[in-house]
Amino acid sequence: MPDDTIDTLVIGGGQAGLVMSHRLKQRGLSHLVLERRRIAERWRSERWDGLKFQFPNWSVRLPDFPFPHSDPDAFADNSDIINFLEDYARFIDAPVRSGVTVTRLAQGDGARFAAETTGGTIAANNVVVATGPYQRNLVPDLLRDHPVFQVHSADYKSPEQLPPGAVLVAGAGASGAQIAEELLQAGRRVYLSIGRHRRMPRRYRGRDLVWWLAEMRLDQVTPEERGPARLGPVISGANGGCTIDFRNYATDGMILVGRVEAVQDGVLEIAPGLAESMADGDLGYTTFLDMVDAYVNRRRMDLPEEPEARATVPNPPCVTAPMTRLDLAAEGISAVVWATGYGVDFGWIDLPVIDDKGDAMHRNGISPEPGLYFLGLQWLSKMNSSFLSGVGDDAAVLADHILGRRG
Repeated sequence: MPDDTIDTLVIGGGQAGLVMSHRLKQRGLSHLVLERRRIAERWRSERWDGLKFQFPNWSVRLPDFPFPHSDPDAFADNSDIINFLEDYARFIDAPVRSGVTVTRLAQGDGARFAAETTGGTIAANNVVVATGPYQRNLVPDLLRDHPVFQVHSADYKSPEQLPPGAVLVAGAGASGAQIAEELLQAGRRVYLSIGRHRRMPRRYRGRDLVWWLAEMRLDQVTPEERGPARLGPVISGANGGCTIDFRNYATDGMILVGRVEAVQDGVLEIAPGLAESMADGDLGYTTFLDMVDAYVNRRRMDLPEEPEARATVPNPPCVTAPMTRLDLAAEGISAVVWATGYGVDFGWIDLPVIDDKGDAMHRNGISPEPGLYFLGLQWLSKMNSSFLSGVGDDAAVLADHILGRRG
């Protein structure tokens, strides 16, 4: 016999789970939210101290709850986002049960699903998995037996956490770029390993990137319309929000290297193609500028031209004559920060809704198992599905679907 029975169980107490709770309450649907630790746990324990949110304050909002700020164009600290989510939970009076981990989700007896948890078994007719896209740190198994200090970006906190010496940041996405810049500003000698990336302007023609995405409705692009590209934009809210060009990092003293391909006895083999990766990043950048210019001309918008946005500094020597090997000891590298991304972890779901790659099977969050849903994943139904400002739309669709099942 289950210890609890609930109509709808929401697993995860981050922004997705809280927004789902709000949408269910708006429709008068009873539910319970389970959170393994605390509300907004990943914002608390899996972000670094100096993180600046990548979206400007004016764009941060949850359903019926705007983000409080004094400067719309500034970028929030990590603690500001935590406070915002806590305030939102109080605002919607979410029925959250914290400190409870779901260890298995399977078919139930009577009720459709049975969730085995550290606090007992819960039976539910509907389940919304809102655990987010950042469940498993992806770390290459290259330096497993090497004594160098290693940390994933999820566990990096500050430069003081790392032992004295030079640092290799492996991965030049949004997190890797901001961490590398923070380390450089702290006086560290920094090596940044760069592979394929998608460089984007922080601002262009007087508007932030996020404004352009919404204005041109690119944030509404669906997975079917997306195409094969899977790279997130390299943007940052640090230092007031600046466009990232890795050449500028090199001008300030950072050493750019290509993708780490292999390692032997503490010597990293660096893949060729650094200059090509830089060129690919530039192509994505200029293509976006061209798209904006065409949109402005077509709509006859009164926005100033910005030819200086296309100016670039020459490739530095570390790009024109790139390193092919990196000896950690010889270069004095005492720490490696793996900014190599995340994966999902749905191993606890004992239902036929996970594919061979471990990804959730769904269409716009609705799984093939009636009554089971996913929320908060990247590109769940469109580009902004995992944005604070976009998760509410998906949650409303799922809440309506749950209401329809009940009817």
